[in-house]
Amino acid sequence: MLRGFLDYLRSCVSAKVEGAPEPQVRTAAVPSGTNLLGLLTHLTFVERATFLGERVRDWKATFQASPRDSVADVVARYRETVERVNEVLDDSVVASVRWKLVHMIEETGRHAGHADVLRELIDGTTGR
Repeated sequence: MLRGFLDYLRSCVSAKVEGAPEPQVRTAAVPSGTNLLGLLTHLTFVERATFLGERVRDWKATFQASPRDSVADVVARYRETVERVNEVLDDSVVASVRWKLVHMIEETGRHAGHADVLRELIDGTTGR
């Protein structure tokens, strides 16, 4: 059940970023500087840190995509990370990953809401 909720949120967030136009996908629409591409980049780092044990030295920096990365690059990197994480989860004892799954559901759900607002501000796209 936890994986189902997380996978649903993952697909919502990546779909919200996929196809968003440049340069708006990188442009901050709120005072915090948050932008769609940065949200997906951040979630990629959170997945890797939480499930794959990768270290992050500067969490604030994870909210910015590289200027060299296209929307397709960032979406592909996120989906590849999710695939790797799901392989790890498939081989894990459920009790040992319960907290991690709940954390990722909370983190992804929170940023999915941000992505909804940012995408609507960019081009009016709403919904899942």
